[in-house]
Amino acid sequence: MRFLLSVTMAAVLMISAPAFSQDNEEGDTYEQLKLFGEVFERVRADFVEEVSDRELVEAAIEGMLSELDPHSGYLDSESFKDMREQTRGEFGGLGIEVTMEDGLVKVVSPIDDTPAFRAGIQSGDMITHIDGEQVMGMNLNEAVKMMRGPVDTTIEVTIRRGNQEPFDVEITRDIIQVQSVRSRVEEDIGYIRLTSFTEQTTGGLQEAFADIREEVGEDELKGIVLDMRNNPGGLLEQAISVSDAFLDRGEIVSTRGRDEDDAQRWNADSGDMAEGLPIVVLINGGSASASEIVAGALQDHRRAIVMGTPSFGKGSVQTVIPLSGNGAMRLTTARYYTPSGRSIQAKGIEPDIVVEQARLESMDNGLIRREEDLPRHLENDFDRRDGQDGEAEEPEAGSESGDTEEPTEEELVSPEDQGDPEQDYQLARALDLLRGLALFSQLEVN
Repeated sequence: MRFLLSVTMAAVLMISAPAFSQDNEEGDTYEQLKLFGEVFERVRADFVEEVSDRELVEAAIEGMLSELDPHSGYLDSESFKDMREQTRGEFGGLGIEVTMEDGLVKVVSPIDDTPAFRAGIQSGDMITHIDGEQVMGMNLNEAVKMMRGPVDTTIEVTIRRGNQEPFDVEITRDIIQVQSVRSRVEEDIGYIRLTSFTEQTTGGLQEAFADIREEVGEDELKGIVLDMRNNPGGLLEQAISVSDAFLDRGEIVSTRGRDEDDAQRWNADSGDMAEGLPIVVLINGGSASASEIVAGALQDHRRAIVMGTPSFGKGSVQTVIPLSGNGAMRLTTARYYTPSGRSIQAKGIEPDIVVEQARLESMDNGLIRREEDLPRHLENDFDRRDGQDGEAEEPEAGSESGDTEEPTEEELVSPEDQGDPEQDYQLARALDLLRGLALFSQLEVN
């Protein structure tokens, strides 16, 4: 069995033998099973169209599981195959992680550099129609199957976003190859983006950090930005190992199911990959499940400053159980807790510093008058730092038109600009904070 901590495009779950108690409940259970058998036979015999036994059983299972919570369900053989491909980091589709809410498909997050991402789909979008067909009345599995299809074919989804009027988006299906780790250097700070938690994530993180350290220089690196915005989660073991990479000791996460004896705890091994360098973790409403485990662990151990907006709040563990017939069930079996004992189910991780996303725009400061612009200002004829005479430079002419146009409303950064410090306000604030911490450390030393 594998623990899976993501809100995915697959629908879910199971045939399981009923557990019979040894008291009066046993009779009630048999009565309910008798009722189920009676309904099954009546539908089989009298429904207006012929339905196979397999269809009826799978529909009953799906109904049973989907009523438990948004993340439990039945996986037929095709959906189970898709799920396994997704956790390996390559699958076909649109590139969105979804769940069901109020009878509609809710986008948890688009995956970076996928058709949905490039089409402008955003975290929190509600899909109301797929190719003109209403989503209301479908289960998640049915909606997902409609969104999947051959590569290079198009699909039209109707999006409801906040208070805006619903609008249509056409997306071309493609093979989704998830690069779960990306990195680069921002001057003296390393930027590492985790888009999901697949089997390659921890190895990719280690390689990324090594590349950053080599490029910047071990003594010059001021800190790390760990960007997990719109990261919908993935494999539990990867969330644990990513957390362990930055923690030297202590608990990472615990899970508790219905049976207290089934509680599990995972602790960090000795060794901090970043050797104490300051870390800022970026999260938002699209950060779910496994990414919340990492953010919560680093936050509780005061190993990182968490910045951004509250996370999605998926604090449950799904166990994928293969079944006969090549299908599987995904069942919510436990809640997970951060090291301090917080359950973030339906609450999310609250950032240490709340920073709403906004677009950065350069402002024309031509109308701002400085000392050098004033008539008869004193010239700077001596630089006391080096003892050399200096010549005052002719000031540049300022703008005289006074027609600088200010934005009429705050524009959120587009998906394509996320991760660009010139456009991404949250990232710019994270970089500023790390540089400020580095400067403060130098002042303390001096």
